[in-house]
Amino acid sequence: MKFFISGPPGIGKTTVFLKVIELLKSDGVRVGGFICPEVRRGAQRIGFRIVDLMSGDEGWLAELCESGGPRIGRYCVNVEEASTIGTKAVKKAVESANLIAIDEIGPMELSVPQLKSAIYDVLKSNRVLLAVIHWKLKDSLLKSLSDRWELFSVSSSNRDRIHKDLYFKIRTSLY
Repeated sequence: MKFFISGPPGIGKTTVFLKVIELLKSDGVRVGGFICPEVRRGAQRIGFRIVDLMSGDEGWLAELCESGGPRIGRYCVNVEEASTIGTKAVKKAVESANLIAIDEIGPMELSVPQLKSAIYDVLKSNRVLLAVIHWKLKDSLLKSLSDRWELFSVSSSNRDRIHKDLYFKIRTSLY
């Protein structure tokens, strides 16, 4: 079963994602995959890291453009670090985690060929997945899946409680 979190920018998708993971880990669920937290210098966002949920290894996913790499908006993707950290995190999760968790599946992550391939392998697999999906990719990504998925749309009216519904549905699908 695949569980997806989507919604407009800044609505709290990552917060919901992290709350669900925290609840599952407290139940002893082994969670693997990656998160991509933003990096700020003062009030300015300067980029995004990519962090392996199992090992804690991290690197740059994207930074304000100063050099090469695929450009997504004002950020340049660090293909080498994103590929190394993200692809390894996804493959390790497939091998040894109960739940594969990805925050997020978006244009930056999908601009890294090896990482894109690893993500699509998980999407095609029968493994349980929790993923935040970029709102612009939601329709095309979900249409590519045949069945056994559920979308949770985060809004200002449900963002403080939606994690509980998601947690219980994932627990049910794991056991």
